[in-house]
Amino acid sequence: MYDLAIVGGGIVGLATAHAILQEAPDKEIVILEKETELAMHQTGHNSGVIHSGIYYKPGSFKAAFAKRGSESMLAFCRETGIEVEQCGKVIVATKEDELRQLDQLYRRGLANGLEIEKIDRSQLQKIEPYTNGLAAIRVPQAGIVDYKQVCHVLAERIQSKGGTIMLGTEVVQIEEKLHQAVIHTKDGLLQASYVINCAGLYSDRIAKAAGYLTDTKIVPFRGEYYELKPQAKHYVKHLIYPVPDPSFPFLGVHFTRMIGGGVEAGPNAVLGFKREAYRKTDVALADLADTLRFPGFWKLAGKYYRQGAAEYFRSFFKSQFVKSLQELIPAIEADDLEAAPAGVRAQALQHDGGLVDDFQLIRGKRTLHVCNAPSPAATASLEIGKTIWKQVQ
Repeated sequence: MYDLAIVGGGIVGLATAHAILQEAPDKEIVILEKETELAMHQTGHNSGVIHSGIYYKPGSFKAAFAKRGSESMLAFCRETGIEVEQCGKVIVATKEDELRQLDQLYRRGLANGLEIEKIDRSQLQKIEPYTNGLAAIRVPQAGIVDYKQVCHVLAERIQSKGGTIMLGTEVVQIEEKLHQAVIHTKDGLLQASYVINCAGLYSDRIAKAAGYLTDTKIVPFRGEYYELKPQAKHYVKHLIYPVPDPSFPFLGVHFTRMIGGGVEAGPNAVLGFKREAYRKTDVALADLADTLRFPGFWKLAGKYYRQGAAEYFRSFFKSQFVKSLQELIPAIEADDLEAAPAGVRAQALQHDGGLVDDFQLIRGKRTLHVCNAPSPAATASLEIGKTIWKQVQ
């Protein structure tokens, strides 16, 4: 029997196992991952940004996790030899009516303890000469990394300390008994004193498999990207983001430098017709029906139908995507872009249509369920792992 079983082999599950074995190396830990490789979903399709925490409400878990997490992630990468770069980010106001929101964002960043600076058009032009903007916030702390590589190093450390990683092992039910939890997988039974659910896109279903019905459901949103062709990569020196629309829950299209040397442009956000909908043609009728039966989805759709329609329009018409990018970099043309792999965001949604914006942990008798781990979960994963371990002890 294992001391702890962790469901999910993404960066949060691996970071949790790593944190436990750092403090309690005698613990017998097993990670159960349904795929044949680690970090196959949200982690493996992540943009690779190490977030600073400027967007998050002061005092929230997200704000605290982002600041501490970015520091921990940078230190971990440098210690282990993982390639990482603090390239910095600029958040750019391109219209007069965005300046007030930019000021609010600047004050929020200061409240979150960040060392940031407000810059005017001429200062922006010096560091990002192709970017169109009236003013911007420069965030030096932001960086880039390959989170899949981080996962491989975490896995090596976990196994070197005696941890077990079981790939191709899908959990279908968890029974909580007096002194143990019995984990039913498609390949048989396992026993553990405690189970931690870090299943990401399937976290609500694993919670339900353990007998816990929550008022939230994971709704998948596909983030679609383009990548700049080699002749256009010189347009981007930092990470370049727009001022976020406070009435819409997504950040809008932006430019992201990647650690491998490429530059991504995007994403737009559209409903995924299955939980792993990385292509427009990916459909799972059971997943789609699960979303469409959920009242919270229709309330969300009713609230954001105009923005949602614009996202779909941009999804199917490249010219519209290009127009959005040209607001930040006017020189970008359609011929500068080629399709890039999409990602899927596991968005926790409440019955009333509200988005669960912060981390959500649900404690069972012998289980702990991480039912929402939104961005900056990858950035903050090492700190999230430590926090989960404190909750379990």
